[in-house]
Amino acid sequence: MSEWSDLEQRLQGALRLTRRPVAVAYRDAVPDGVARFAGSEPSSCSFWRLADEGRVFATVPADHYNCPIGSYTQNTPLPAERAAELDQVLGLMTEIGYVRMEEVPGIPRVPTPPGAIVYAPLGETPVAPDVVLFVGRPGRLMLLQEAAMRAGVAAALPLLGRPTCMALPAALTSGVIVSAGCVGNRVYTDVGEDELYAVVPGKDLARLADALDEIAAANATLADYHQQRRQQLASE
Repeated sequence: MSEWSDLEQRLQGALRLTRRPVAVAYRDAVPDGVARFAGSEPSSCSFWRLADEGRVFATVPADHYNCPIGSYTQNTPLPAERAAELDQVLGLMTEIGYVRMEEVPGIPRVPTPPGAIVYAPLGETPVAPDVVLFVGRPGRLMLLQEAAMRAGVAAALPLLGRPTCMALPAALTSGVIVSAGCVGNRVYTDVGEDELYAVVPGKDLARLADALDEIAAANATLADYHQQRRQQLASE
């Protein structure tokens, strides 16, 4: 069993995940032996859905051009003939009151334009991931966040929101991120309204898993403790 497969099993078990963690790796070129994505998707986060379904592949910048916002956060700039599409999407979003233009400069971006981005289920990743995406119910991601705090790898940032894809570069530079997601992401990935995202830097994953074992056991003990107190002390 590979290191990544072992980590996926440990984390899925502790967090009771129904979706597979998705490994994302930024590379200068498509790695040897990794299939190049063939086809078209409407958003950069659509590739997360494909990896969750079990596919292992690499995209190149052109694969992200259908998503001006994703191209911005993943630092895969649109070509000159399509550059106006970012302004058009932002114009719509500001017109309907979804964002304000002054917010845009504060949106995190991947620091260096990648030549390729590798997506895979964590347990099958062919390369070491830069970040790993988790989707789960709030009560389970609570444990992941507590484990990140215990391990000293939690980001000193609030709950993130739109666009969901900015959570990847935010985690790269700041540590473990929790994101409420955004409506576009939920349409493109089928993530439910009762689910949240967490994004973990790949370099911190093993340390996080070790802390999670302790945190999950402590929470199970505390759940019994609080149930007993409720039965003993509640007067309803």
